[in-house]
Amino acid sequence: MATEQLEDKIVTMLKSIYDPEIPVDIYELGLIYEVKIDKENNVAIDMTLTSPNCPVAESLPKEVEDKVASVEGVLSAKVNIVFDPSWDKDMMSEEAKLELGFL
Repeated sequence: MATEQLEDKIVTMLKSIYDPEIPVDIYELGLIYEVKIDKENNVAIDMTLTSPNCPVAESLPKEVEDKVASVEGVLSAKVNIVFDPSWDKDMMSEEAKLELGFL
């Protein structure tokens, strides 16, 4: 499977994971900074949280790892939590801003 196709499948999976406090998926919220796929289809995801004190700081990265690892063609998935740059609402997609009434 081409890396591009695999990345599309991963993004589709990421769009099925929601922040429990905000009715928008983590991809549209802008919490996913980077998705890297190596030659063996190991996936590394740099993501952030809406705040360092996020109530799902423990469970959300694990959920992302588990769901991405379940994508056909993915060998393994690892989430790296980063807080640089800090997340803010400007990182949300137009769709997410519209959904939350920011537009």
